[in-house]
Amino acid sequence: MSEINENSGNVNNLVPEESKAPVLNEPVTETIDNKVTDPQEPEITEPEKTKPEKQPGVIPAEKQDEQKPSGENKGDQKPRWQNKRERPKGDTIYSDARSIAVKILTRVERTDSYLDKLIDYEIRTDLLNDYDKSLLNEICHGVIRWMRRLDWFLNGFYRGNWEKCTPEIKNTLRVALYQILFLNKIPDFAAVNEAVEFVKRISTQKHADVVNGLLRTIIRTKNELVLPTRDIDEVKYLGIMQSQPNWMVKRWIERFGFDEAEQLAESNNKRPILTLRINTLKTSKEAIFKRFDERNIVYRTCRYIDYFVTLRLMSKIYLDEDFKNGMYTVQDESAGLPAVLLKPQESDMILDMCAAPGGKSTHIAQLLGNKGKIYSVDKYDAKIKMMKQNAERLGVQNIEFIQDDAADLQDERIKGLMFDKILLDAPCSGLGVLSKKPEIRWKRELEDILALNEIQKNLLNSAVKYLKPGGVIVYSTCSTEKEENMDIVNDFLEKNPDFMIDNASKYVKGDLVNAEGCIETFPHKHNIDGSFAARLIKK
Repeated sequence: MSEINENSGNVNNLVPEESKAPVLNEPVTETIDNKVTDPQEPEITEPEKTKPEKQPGVIPAEKQDEQKPSGENKGDQKPRWQNKRERPKGDTIYSDARSIAVKILTRVERTDSYLDKLIDYEIRTDLLNDYDKSLLNEICHGVIRWMRRLDWFLNGFYRGNWEKCTPEIKNTLRVALYQILFLNKIPDFAAVNEAVEFVKRISTQKHADVVNGLLRTIIRTKNELVLPTRDIDEVKYLGIMQSQPNWMVKRWIERFGFDEAEQLAESNNKRPILTLRINTLKTSKEAIFKRFDERNIVYRTCRYIDYFVTLRLMSKIYLDEDFKNGMYTVQDESAGLPAVLLKPQESDMILDMCAAPGGKSTHIAQLLGNKGKIYSVDKYDAKIKMMKQNAERLGVQNIEFIQDDAADLQDERIKGLMFDKILLDAPCSGLGVLSKKPEIRWKRELEDILALNEIQKNLLNSAVKYLKPGGVIVYSTCSTEKEENMDIVNDFLEKNPDFMIDNASKYVKGDLVNAEGCIETFPHKHNIDGSFAARLIKK
């Protein structure tokens, strides 16, 4: 994450000339004579938290005195928490949406953990009410999405080495500044107060004073904050303004020009829309649209696949009864295009080489009307179990799930088989889904793309061994980068002259198809995730 920790010295002139504040990554020994503080503001009023359900194994507060042995002081007895997903209020440092956000952001920064999985774990507990769960989700995604711009300002005001600031303090400041700059409904003083109180819990009063002073200084001068200029360095300018790493921005400017690169970066920072694939194995578009109308759910039919819909708002989608009953599933329209391009027929035997999480396999099954035969392969048992559960929910019956290595299939059920059609949704950088997975931008480097190239080439060459003469391979990614897309296809065609590209315009709308006849989507052009798919026919 070194891209986002840089000097932004041209904002230092906005900091008042005061006595040097302690650096937050060093012990505090000196006193602060002149702190930047304002009178204490009243606390923000938020919706009342819902009362948690009775916890298993916990003695209700009103009955605790009855359970105490005689002579024992009140408050000595601590409840025994049996369920690890249930945490007692007031018994943890991380007890509210903002502090939990700091915990999640710190873990994402320090490890390879997935942001959405960490958030999902936290919102499944009963610690937060619905308001706080929404706030947690917004803050976590927002801070990750805009981290580089936030750090530009914080680094300019921070007295000391920002890169050496402890991660917990750094993320506390980011969380507070995100609320100040991006969330209009939260008063500035509330964001500051919460940050200060949290720092008191994890550090010292003097460090809390530093956080208080820094944030309040930014608030007083936020209408005069200095931003980078394009004239000096347009790569750094676009990288900071749109919070993207320089290496990505540089590639996009060279490939598309500055204006289009800016549009792509802006699209990556938009809040993602919820897209559903209606499961025609169990219902119809008309029936689902009627259900939405009855529930006052605003929806729109997607442009490229008419049984995909986008929703303006639908909270708790995974708890929705229609979802649990398999009437629809969450899938971006771009992820539906490879199955459409494959054009499966009822008599086909189909191999999905890298099937997890299973959305494309179940889509193919839906297009086949539960006929034909699909073999869905993945290396990991946990993912196989997840795909089986999803298929069962959707009523899919024509998939055989195989735990195996797609590059060298050894399972007896599949070894030696030849397939009519093969889908290879290859492992990729994921740079087409930055709006949904913003942490990817800070986890990837150019070297990762080059390393993935070898995996992609090997898998595509492996697919040839399992394909019948006259068969079809659809190679797809969720990346916008040509090294993972057209370069892989061109390399394959050069090494396999008995294959050719079948023009995708015969199967999907022409504005999705590039000059070489492959599907190529971009968020700023098509309002769907970035993706690629090529239909390759064996002559």
